[in-house]
Amino acid sequence: MSEEIEYEGLGESAGHSVHMLAGALAGISEHAVMFPVDSIKTRMQLLSPSPAAVYSGMSNAITRISSTEGLKTLWRGVASVIAGAGPAHAVQFGTLEAVKEMMGKRQGSAAWASTAVAGAAAAITSDAVMTPFDVIKQRMQVHNSAFTSVITCARTLYRTEGLSAFYVSYPTTLLMTIPFTAVQFSVYDHTLNFINPTRKYDPLSHVTAGGIAGAVAAAVTTPLDVAKTLLQTRGTTEDREIRRANGIRDAVRIIWKRDGWRGFGRGLTPRVLTFMPSNAICWMSYEFFKMAIQVQGGSQAPPRTTHI
Repeated sequence: MSEEIEYEGLGESAGHSVHMLAGALAGISEHAVMFPVDSIKTRMQLLSPSPAAVYSGMSNAITRISSTEGLKTLWRGVASVIAGAGPAHAVQFGTLEAVKEMMGKRQGSAAWASTAVAGAAAAITSDAVMTPFDVIKQRMQVHNSAFTSVITCARTLYRTEGLSAFYVSYPTTLLMTIPFTAVQFSVYDHTLNFINPTRKYDPLSHVTAGGIAGAVAAAVTTPLDVAKTLLQTRGTTEDREIRRANGIRDAVRIIWKRDGWRGFGRGLTPRVLTFMPSNAICWMSYEFFKMAIQVQGGSQAPPRTTHI
């Protein structure tokens, strides 16, 4: 009987390239599958939408978009997010594993803290890569977008608004994704410890832990995501106040002034519905590709259980 390969027991020969490649493949899988729901979320978060793009909920949005624009519209901009998701997730998971390794094994409350630190570091590096692609994606997702090509959108944005337009939301994105990633990785890791204490490859446990982590992290950070969307889509509106928004302080002020507390919950349902399955897909894909790459590479490290 052949010895079972412990997928968590990655040998040194595997290196961080395994985590980076697995992360890249997982990121592409996650974003491609859930892109239509993300498009609806973007539209529902806009403070000054076209009258034809005001939706009462998810089902209403799907019905109206399919009847007036066609369901194909919900995939507009997917090329941008796929192009960015590969390298961004490679950097994210590579950083995560490097920081976890650097901090060593922790127990109890120290384990939560080390996971959160690793998650935050992963978010900073990943967002530096992903933010420009996300800006292009959201410019293409809005109702009646003038862009059908990622390259055309990028060139026009650079010519009319300058390089800063690609990173105007980066500080806000970090304020959102650092807690998002910290919460996500912490909840995932500790949920997995609870339902799969041996840390063996088990798709169901990875899907369950990933889905729970995604839902919690998405709900907690929705207010900041609304502010990020306002900043990234400011060039698509005729609203002068929104067009002049130049950072999170302006975005928060505008949202509060126009919608109060309710405004910070815009798109909560589609955001949670996006991140619960997408995170489940991402983690399942990551753990699968990590195992598959290890097996293909012949990494035969001694079996062990990996806990943070």
